Amino acid sequence: MTVARILAEKGRSVVTVQPERTLDDAVHLLADKGIGALVVTDEAGSVVGMLSERDIMRALARQAAAAFDAPIASHMTANVTTCKRTTTIEEVMHLMTEGRFRHVPVCEEGKLIGLVSIGDVVKRRIAAVEAEHQAMRDYITMA
Repeated sequence: MTVARILAEKGRSVVTVQPERTLDDAVHLLADKGIGALVVTDEAGSVVGMLSERDIMRALARQAAAAFDAPIASHMTANVTTCKRTTTIEEVMHLMTEGRFRHVPVCEEGKLIGLVSIGDVVKRRIAAVEAEHQAMRDYITMA
């Protein structure tokens, strides 16, 4: 299964934020949407960073309440790993495990087209394992 299939099932909606907005704006956006990370994009829609709950906690540990007034750009993860629609679930799982992150933006031709989370990947992987398990049981009972 590829990322394209995940996006076809879950949709391509992604909550984005601009790097000049404040950390306070980002905290409220995360809370309002009930999500754990934001994709930071420029005016052209290109990914310039990611801001996760973990990034916010680090900012608060360093600067306390003063961090809320700082621009997102000063606290986001700027070196973002992305994938394409053709990337397999196994490849995305490897990226997430190696990079120790839970969200991967999907980009094509330099533009954001979706987002895959660890929850998306695990859900599809469990479904595949259950289908394999059922097929094996069916095979055994027919033998």
